[in-house]
Amino acid sequence: MTRRSIDDIIARAEELADAFENYDPKPGDQDAPVPPIMAVKLAAWRRDTAERELAEAVRAAREQRLSWREVGEAIGTSGEAARQRYSASA
Repeated sequence: MTRRSIDDIIARAEELADAFENYDPKPGDQDAPVPPIMAVKLAAWRRDTAERELAEAVRAAREQRLSWREVGEAIGTSGEAARQRYSASA
């Protein structure tokens, strides 16, 4: 493995920054395949984001006095399951 100098690393970082800043999307770029590990990371990030949004929505629903039964129905589960999952955040 070749060791890089700080100057080499900075030069490469500047090249990448320039490429990023000057990127001009082309038709089809949005449909480019994503490497499998990035797809997994993206899906995990989306799941975490959705879980936080759902917990916040449940908290808001409970503040508006919706029952656990109503909350459970809204998320496709029983009221008891919803209570067990979200009562700490509600």
